[in-house]
Amino acid sequence: MVETRERTLLLLDDLDGERMMGPPLAIVNPLRWEIGHVAWFHARWSLRHALGELPIRPDEDRLFDSAAIPHDTRWDLPLPSDSETFAYAAEVQSRIVLALDSSRLDGDALCFVRLGLFHEMMHAEAFTYTRQTLVYPPPAGFFERRLAAVTSAQPHLGDVEVPAGLYRIGAEPDESLFVFDNEKWAHDVRLEAFRIARAPVTNGEFAEFVDDQGYARDEFWDAHARAWRDGASAAHPVYWRRGFDGWERREFDRWLPLGPNLPVLHVNVHEAEAYCRWAGRRLPSEAEWEVGSTGARAPANLDSVNGGVVGVSLFGEGDSTFGCRQMLGNVWEWTATPLAPYPGFVIDPYREYSEPWFDGRHRVLRGGCWATRADLLRRRDLLQRGDVLECGDRLSWRNFYPVDRRDVFAGFRTCAM
Repeated sequence: MVETRERTLLLLDDLDGERMMGPPLAIVNPLRWEIGHVAWFHARWSLRHALGELPIRPDEDRLFDSAAIPHDTRWDLPLPSDSETFAYAAEVQSRIVLALDSSRLDGDALCFVRLGLFHEMMHAEAFTYTRQTLVYPPPAGFFERRLAAVTSAQPHLGDVEVPAGLYRIGAEPDESLFVFDNEKWAHDVRLEAFRIARAPVTNGEFAEFVDDQGYARDEFWDAHARAWRDGASAAHPVYWRRGFDGWERREFDRWLPLGPNLPVLHVNVHEAEAYCRWAGRRLPSEAEWEVGSTGARAPANLDSVNGGVVGVSLFGEGDSTFGCRQMLGNVWEWTATPLAPYPGFVIDPYREYSEPWFDGRHRVLRGGCWATRADLLRRRDLLQRGDVLECGDRLSWRNFYPVDRRDVFAGFRTCAM
């Protein structure tokens, strides 16, 4: 709890006043509201649901319940000040830590502590991409980590072959492991043999598509994609521009050389599928991606340790059994699969996590990104701090976004047709 909060606050430490609110945009939240929501979520599930305590603030549901408060109204709420919001978050945390120390939160109640921790970690990633969206500077120390990670990048070309067979995907029941309801439970899928790329698509590869007028050629875009492209006036990835020496990309508030062997980032499903049609490739299904990731492990580019994406050739020690690189970390990877329940799906107490998004408009992403907390991909219980914790066992985690989102840290890898 304490470590997670410390890392969350580091992402907001240099922001106050106007920057803690920002402009009303459909793809971000006001940061002051969002940190209050994170605290409210802990209080809602650990203090009120698990322990039966009363609300800390009489207005906390009216201010911070994301299921009840329409997104566009969050800038207009009578929010407490920055200092009052952080004080509320600190009070919630203090009460939960006290309950943990006194063993009042144990057994089944610990499930809700884990839920709150994972929820806060996911919002910490959202704080990071909000800073990117709003052209804020990076958190302290991020750019100091970038040079070595970028300049050491090399290509990592080719496919690996995955044989046909009956494979098991999803989360296996395990009392020591918290998983979200959309991962439950493991089930068998039969796959034909397929070939999947060793690495994600790079900036250099995607630039070839852009330079070949890929955004202007309707044959690569289906009707929905063309409507999005035309409405957004999209002619290249959202954070690219032409510089004196070729394409450049924006990281937070700085423009940098493209980095041809870095994975392409901030592209949506429409852009990824248009590239695939141009290249004679396709996106992997969710099942193909999970099977291809079998055996992937740490080390990986997670936890913001490199301050951004690194070259696709790095972290070879974490290759999957089949030889796919960076199936953990670096960039989230779009799949061809809409978010849908697994067989036998049963909704969890946190009803708003999955079920509202089984709407056909949300696409599954896998693997985490450079800003994802490694704890989200670890198999062992977060609270078993006496154990050695390693990444790589929890490849069942399903992220999901609408198909037109390109502000998030997402890229993709491809499969042979």
